[in-house]
Amino acid sequence: MTACNTPHPVLHRAPRGFTLIEVMITVAIIGILAAVALPSYRDYIRRGKLQEGFAEMATARVKLEQYYQDFRNYGTAAGSCATQSALPSNSKYFTYTCTIGSTNQTYTITAAGKGDITGYEYTLTQSNAQATTKFNGQTVTKSCWITKASESCS
Repeated sequence: MTACNTPHPVLHRAPRGFTLIEVMITVAIIGILAAVALPSYRDYIRRGKLQEGFAEMATARVKLEQYYQDFRNYGTAAGSCATQSALPSNSKYFTYTCTIGSTNQTYTITAAGKGDITGYEYTLTQSNAQATTKFNGQTVTKSCWITKASESCS
């Protein structure tokens, strides 16, 4: 075989990176995914913060029931709860209040959101009746604690 008959190696150029169209499509897909995922993630974080309020109100309810066992009332009629110390004062996400009914045999604990969950308000009574009075800044009348706008009480 002569040198003329040997096949010449074909020089192939290796691809070097992505085209502009490929990069633009990738950025568009990431943008769409972020637009869908970000609101869901924010709702998830907010629902976690709401749990602080529910837990603190339940704890305050136990303390008020212990007070009732000792004194047969919840405090001064039409006043503040006798055990205001039962309510947390340094809560990160809620401000708590407790009011006594006119007969000193009832109370209502209210947790109002603050900071980035302003506009959420929940209540708890001596009969363990839970209610949502504000949700995402809108006045609502739900007979349970809701964490999603689509929730309903059963």
